[in-house]
Amino acid sequence: MAAGSAIQIPSRLPLLLTHEGVLLPGSTMRTSVDSPRNMQLVRSRLLKGTSLRSTIIGVIPNTSDPTSDCDDLPSLHRIGTAALAVQVVGSNWPKPHYTLLVTGLCRFQILQLLKEKPYPVAEVEQLDRLEQFTNQHKSEEELGELSEQFYKYAVQLVEMLDMSVPAVAKLRRLLDNLPREALPDILTSIIRTSNQEKLQILDAVRLEERFKMTIPLLVRQIEGLKLLQKTRKPKQDDDKRVVAIRPNRRISHIPSTTEDEEEEDDHDDVVMLEKKIRTSSMSEQALKVCLKEIKRLKKMPQSMPEYALTRNYLELMVELPWNKSTKDRLEIRAARILLDNDHYAMEKLKKRVLEYLAVRQLKNNLKGPILCFVGPPGVGKTSVGRSIAKTLGREFHRIALGGVCDQSDIRGHRRTYVGSMPGRIINGLKTVGVNNPVFLLDEVDKLGKSLQGDPAAALLEVLDPEQNHSFTDHYLNVAFDLSQVLFIATANTTATIPPALLDRMEIIQVPGYTQEEKIEIAHRHLIPKQLEQHGLTPQQIQIPQVTTLDIITRYTREAGVRSLDRKLGAICRAVAVKVAEGQHKETKPDRAEVGEGEDCKEHVSEDAKTESISDTADLALPPEMPILIDFHALKDILGPPMYEMEVSERLSQPGVAIGLAWTPLGGEIMFVEASRMDGEGQLTLTGQLGDVMKESAHLAISWLRSNAKRYQLTNASGSFDLLDNTDIHLHFPAGAVTKDGPSAGVTIVTCLASLFSGRLVCSDVAMTGEITLRGLVLPVGGIKDKVLAAHRAGLKRIIIPRRNEKDLEEIAVNVRQDLTFVMASCLDEVLNAAFDGGFAVKPRVERLNSKL
Repeated sequence: MAAGSAIQIPSRLPLLLTHEGVLLPGSTMRTSVDSPRNMQLVRSRLLKGTSLRSTIIGVIPNTSDPTSDCDDLPSLHRIGTAALAVQVVGSNWPKPHYTLLVTGLCRFQILQLLKEKPYPVAEVEQLDRLEQFTNQHKSEEELGELSEQFYKYAVQLVEMLDMSVPAVAKLRRLLDNLPREALPDILTSIIRTSNQEKLQILDAVRLEERFKMTIPLLVRQIEGLKLLQKTRKPKQDDDKRVVAIRPNRRISHIPSTTEDEEEEDDHDDVVMLEKKIRTSSMSEQALKVCLKEIKRLKKMPQSMPEYALTRNYLELMVELPWNKSTKDRLEIRAARILLDNDHYAMEKLKKRVLEYLAVRQLKNNLKGPILCFVGPPGVGKTSVGRSIAKTLGREFHRIALGGVCDQSDIRGHRRTYVGSMPGRIINGLKTVGVNNPVFLLDEVDKLGKSLQGDPAAALLEVLDPEQNHSFTDHYLNVAFDLSQVLFIATANTTATIPPALLDRMEIIQVPGYTQEEKIEIAHRHLIPKQLEQHGLTPQQIQIPQVTTLDIITRYTREAGVRSLDRKLGAICRAVAVKVAEGQHKETKPDRAEVGEGEDCKEHVSEDAKTESISDTADLALPPEMPILIDFHALKDILGPPMYEMEVSERLSQPGVAIGLAWTPLGGEIMFVEASRMDGEGQLTLTGQLGDVMKESAHLAISWLRSNAKRYQLTNASGSFDLLDNTDIHLHFPAGAVTKDGPSAGVTIVTCLASLFSGRLVCSDVAMTGEITLRGLVLPVGGIKDKVLAAHRAGLKRIIIPRRNEKDLEEIAVNVRQDLTFVMASCLDEVLNAAFDGGFAVKPRVERLNSKL
């Protein structure tokens, strides 16, 4: 509205009925239209109209449009607002409707309703005319006082806001440029008012009445802001609250007290966050990035999605332990005692930890070593990592890498992605809160690989002492120092670890336990733990060492002690049942009063108890304490033995030999069986063999054929050509287990030599070693695990390559005393040791060649 000009609206206006909001002259409102009459108005008038007059409609507040065309119109509100339809948007979801953006022009009064269908049309009288404001003869002095008072409060309210916001500055300019008579409607639509208060302002046709009704609303809003400023902390001028802007109005409502308090809390958090950033000990590069991000955060509306992302990033940067560390306990004697108490055996691991402590005493800024414990499951690789952290007095964090196939799990996601987050390394540092923890990278040999990258390649930077002082996570995008972190990786085998990653780690082999070590571990750690978990005491159950040995040899066959732990748990559960039943039997007479019926029941129960005891020997109801677990009790609880010493039985005929194999689960004994039949000279191999083992079999048969005359080996027809009209079948039980490797060469030669010579291989002999076509025996790996497997199986003699003699030093003295080792450098020595009385070689006859 400009001074000196009048707003002329049509005398007949189509009416838009609304019940949600109140449109005041000079303001803009967005409203949804879905009722029949209003929809018809939009289609017929607004969408099909071609002139400017067709976009002018009458908005009637506080009136609902009937949901059906058949219903009569309700009573219409007397005063409405002529509005200009600025925008029309249609949609079919969730049901057909239109969204209108309308701008109020002036008030009108309904004189007569001309028609109701298809949409209401009324004859109206325009009420707001600027000529009334300039040519009125009313007391200008009184109106001038009201106008000045209104203007004063309006300016006071605007100045309480942040003038740096463009919308607030624009409102301040409107107060000076717009006619005073138009300000009540505009400010009423801006400040926080109810629909009923806006309806009263709309009904106030006289200007004096509008001024009088609007001034209290302004005063109420001003007092609310003053009260809010008193309750919050003193701030600088540049910390005034910014009012959020609604796009469909000239300026948003002034926030209410509750919303302002919430926004003020958020602002306080940002200020505190900036203070934490400045006082943190992060690197110069990280500080520079954080200060830049906090400046962006201050200028960013909280409704933006990036606001939460930036704030989360800054909070993470503050929480990271840039310079916070724990002090190491460097007393070697106390560390040795602690390690010995937590773990039995594992001398290599303990020695390496004590070496680190010793060097750490001499040099403070020592980089953390990168260790990799390789061994079968259940030998304590993970638990010893926790003990190392406890010994050093450091925080411990475990990262399970089994099945991880995305490099973002290690390096994190870039912040441009939705749902981005840091990698597991940075998350772990945030969790422990120090920069020198012990990180256990569990199952590093089971990392996967996918389209999202190779996590093993991402670990190269983490586990490289020359690079991890500036590890860059994709989420942080700044360098973080990992050089003080003690990384410990665990693996069952090094075969699946990439060579580049394997080269960066110090490999420490953790072999399986001997029977004696398992017995000690069971009585020092496993049995007390199971007793505590099942609520038992040593006065209630007693497991002698002989019983533990039976469990180890007859019910478990493993390198570690997990199955042993489970069997001990089963025993404790069975004893717990007996103890609970015994207590129930003892307390039952106390609860019952003395009576004939109860005496009879007790008598019957005693008879049943006597009968059950006679039936089930040891573990019947209720036993004497402590309950002794012997072989018969083991059979009752755990069932019949799962493993028997079957070595001698399986070597009862020629063509069978025992080999030694290494697996990720530890060493195993392996039977090799051979048979021959009439055929065409074919060699059949079964047992899921790999290419290397198949080549070893062909190598063995070729060596035997070339030396058949020397060893007097013949086929069924007496020919020295072993494959002449003869087929040979080699089988490696168990058939469901994949096997490969060169160490079965000497076993295959011995098996075939037994088959063709008809002699039995010694039942207490096992062997391992790679062969060549010339009959040499080459060294192999995994000697300690193989020897322990033979010891567990009750074998007495082991044939190994001579060049593996140095590996026997790693084997415990008591195991070496129980076994006899035969060092072989050629197959002749192997065959002589594998058969009773040796393997005879036909002496070569010197032939004289005539030169005549």
